[in-house]
Amino acid sequence: MTYSSTAAPAQPSLSARACLRLLAPGLRAARIGLVAAAFTGLPLWSGAVDFGPFTLTGFVKNEFVRASRQCPTCQVEPLENKQRLWADGLVSGAPYETRTTQVVLFQPWLAANFDLGRGVKLSGLLSQRRRDGDDDIPGFLYERNVALSHEAFGRVAAGAMTARAWAVADYPYGSNVGQADPWASSGAGYGLLTRAVRYTAPAIDVAGGDLVLEASYDTGNTDFRIHKPRLLEIYAQYVHGDLVVDAIAQDARNGTPQAWGHGPFTGLTPFPSDDGKLKESSQSIVLVMARYAIDARWEVSGGLRHNRWSGADAVITTPATATSAAQWNTMFNVDWGGTRDGVANPGYSASSTDLMFGVRRREGRWTASAGMTYLGKARTANPSERGQSNSAWLGSIGLNHDFGNGFQAYALAGVVNYRRLGLSPMSMPSNSAFSGVDSRVHRTGNWFGLGVVYTF
Repeated sequence: MTYSSTAAPAQPSLSARACLRLLAPGLRAARIGLVAAAFTGLPLWSGAVDFGPFTLTGFVKNEFVRASRQCPTCQVEPLENKQRLWADGLVSGAPYETRTTQVVLFQPWLAANFDLGRGVKLSGLLSQRRRDGDDDIPGFLYERNVALSHEAFGRVAAGAMTARAWAVADYPYGSNVGQADPWASSGAGYGLLTRAVRYTAPAIDVAGGDLVLEASYDTGNTDFRIHKPRLLEIYAQYVHGDLVVDAIAQDARNGTPQAWGHGPFTGLTPFPSDDGKLKESSQSIVLVMARYAIDARWEVSGGLRHNRWSGADAVITTPATATSAAQWNTMFNVDWGGTRDGVANPGYSASSTDLMFGVRRREGRWTASAGMTYLGKARTANPSERGQSNSAWLGSIGLNHDFGNGFQAYALAGVVNYRRLGLSPMSMPSNSAFSGVDSRVHRTGNWFGLGVVYTF
């Protein structure tokens, strides 16, 4: 199932499949009231809360989805990473069935802005997402940063923040056409920066349009001293009339090997004590997206992403004992049982190309959309099949109505189609990601749903 986010408090993302519940049981009555108000047109206060230099914004979303061929406990080791051999096994005879789920997403942004004079401004941003009453990604904040800006010299920010590779792909591109998770949360990028510095240059005029350039650098978990993490992201946005082009290049060394574009950038494993037992790992993406407003009603968008992974050998970091099982590192694209240059269970490099396209039409308060994401086959020398031969199409249609006062209601429908039965495409973080349909059991599946969103 899916969820989405946003890079700025003024523009919360409205992904079509948010797998989240209420912040806490005490909010249940408020949730029911919000839903009822959205469908009955009851007036309710809407808008940002301003108190002195502070501004509070956010959104709550409630969604019901009915999806085919679901079996969340059919993997023998249901919580294991897709890259581990023992995660391949399925429970024999387990039923796959149509299931209905209710999901709720809640995220506030608290911003502070101070005018220091002479064109200098100081700002701060704090934000966290909640899932089932807990942090969305335990141990990691979405935003906790401070920034200095000046019209003539640009903006410098430091702290925890969302990467452009995920945030921009999520909103507006993926969210606007029902493809937030399949597009933004797949691939070789990272989504949350933990110890980053970001510089955004002032806009410059290029060929009659505005070009903004930005660079972000993250040091990840600094307790890793041998294989020091580092991430560099270059972002460029060009706006010319009704055309917007976003280009992103992200190159990372010694982050957690993964194919989850939403994931945080930290270190090779969660444990710095593993540092000397491992080898260097790297991954990167190059991403280009564009959207164009044909007129006041029609908008088209699309994106192209190239992923590259170095691969990571499978290594036992803590041997088994009489009372505990062996602990392994975070590996990627492993030839399980094989050897290469004397190394057992070696990881192999891989690359793939993904694409997305969509269209929206506005008519008064109504917006209709259609979108599709293609996750391509991967190129690798790995003699074992680890999903490189598979590909997937995920498509959706949606209809949204804006009631005003911060309320929107929507309907959605979607379908997934895998090229073959087996492990899911290498760009996917799990074998059932984004749809709940496991590629090892079914090639196709579908879903439909209804939801409401309240933005303040």
